[in-house]
Amino acid sequence: MKVRELMDKEFVYVSPEESITDVSIRMEKYRKFTSPVLDKEMKLVGWITSLDVMRAFREGKKTVEEVMYPPEETICVKENDPARLAVLKAAEYRVVSIPVLNEDGVVVGIVRSFNIVRTLSQLYEIKVSKVFEAMESELKGVSWDELMEAAAFVTKRETGERIKAKEYEERIKNSTFGEAIWATGGLEKFFVGLIAIGELVIARKVARARK
Repeated sequence: MKVRELMDKEFVYVSPEESITDVSIRMEKYRKFTSPVLDKEMKLVGWITSLDVMRAFREGKKTVEEVMYPPEETICVKENDPARLAVLKAAEYRVVSIPVLNEDGVVVGIVRSFNIVRTLSQLYEIKVSKVFEAMESELKGVSWDELMEAAAFVTKRETGERIKAKEYEERIKNSTFGEAIWATGGLEKFFVGLIAIGELVIARKVARARK
C-alpha cells in the first residue's frame, strides 16, 4: 500500500498571510487541529496547529507566518512512499497528521491518525482464509489441501492441539486477522507461524519429488 491510498485528499489549508482570527474560525468550523500552510502553487511553506493559534492570540501575533512551523521542521511523506512510512513517522514524532507531497513538492493530501486507525481496523477484519489464499497463490504448485495439512501439523506442534485439516479450514474461514493476532500472541508470532507452514509445505513437496 502506498501513502496515496491512505491519505485524505480533501483537506483544509491556509496561507501565510492569513489572519490568525480567520484561521481559527476555519479550523474550528472544519474541526481541524492542524493545517498545512501553502503558497499559491500549493507548495508547503509551513505548518500550523491549534496550539500555535492559541499562542498567537496570547502573544498578540496577527498572521499565520508569525507563528507557523517552517517547512524544514514539518514532518512530511511523499505520495508514492510506502504507507507504513507514514505510520512509523506518526508514531515516532507523535503527530496527528502529516502532509503528503508529490514529486513536484505540491501538497496533494494529508495522512491523519484517523486514516491510519481506519485502515488498520479494516485490515483486522480480513478473514484469515484470505491470507492463506494469498499464500497458495505465491507458493506455486502447492494445493489448498496441502496447505491445510501443513497448517494443522504446525498448530499441533506449536500448541499441542489435535486438529484436522478440515477443522483448521473451517476455523480460518470464521476467524479474522485481528482475532488471529490476539490468539497467537501478537503479530510477530502470527507471521512466524505462517512462515513455518510455508516451510513445511515446501519441504514436503520437495521430499515427494525426490521419491
